[in-house]
Amino acid sequence: MPPVLSALVLGFVLGLQHATDPDHLVAVATIVTRERRLGAGALVGAFWGLGHTLTLGVVGGLIIALGLRVPDALGRGLELAVAAMLVLLGAARLRDALRGWGAVDRAHIVADHEHDGHEAFHSHGHEHGDLRHGHPHVHPSRALVDALRERRPGARAFVVGIVHGLAGSAAVALLVLTTLRSPWAAALYLLIFGAGTVAGMTALTGAMALPVTLALRLRWAPRALAFGAGVGSVAFGVVYAVRLL
Repeated sequence: MPPVLSALVLGFVLGLQHATDPDHLVAVATIVTRERRLGAGALVGAFWGLGHTLTLGVVGGLIIALGLRVPDALGRGLELAVAAMLVLLGAARLRDALRGWGAVDRAHIVADHEHDGHEAFHSHGHEHGDLRHGHPHVHPSRALVDALRERRPGARAFVVGIVHGLAGSAAVALLVLTTLRSPWAAALYLLIFGAGTVAGMTALTGAMALPVTLALRLRWAPRALAFGAGVGSVAFGVVYAVRLL
């Protein structure tokens, strides 16, 4: 196999591996744990990978093309930005977990039964001993509740990927410079590396989304997942920052 082709294959494999970095997984977990559909959870990884590849291609390409060297202080500052982002993502999930504590859960608000004629206002008869009566009540449609709770997870994942890409551009560019001398081969390497991160993170978030979508059918799960993801992200972000200082 020609050396350049070997380097490109290695770039894809390293891209797959790069997606598994702990700070990447912790960040996307705060987004995936919101998703009730398997496909939407997998797309979180794809959007993260696209954001990561965009900044890696632009910033890394400029570093390679212009022969720039990123100062250590700037590199550390970008890594600290990742730590701050993790804390913010975690804080947002903790807010989700604590919001409406004691309020009626979505699983109760949305009807778990069909309504004749799709009527929102209706009554079901039931018995208490010898007494039979009904309670008129309203269930909004599932589509309406889902629309009101939409938080654009794809856009959030894309921005998170951009921040991660900025922090990792210098290291990846340095790796390329030590492997390939041709600017065109280096640019292709960055593209292949980015494709590896997209594929790797899409697979990982798809794997995360499967148990999440199953768990979210349980009434207590949304709050528990939000709390767990929030605590994990805040704790990881703080430790990450301390190690950089």
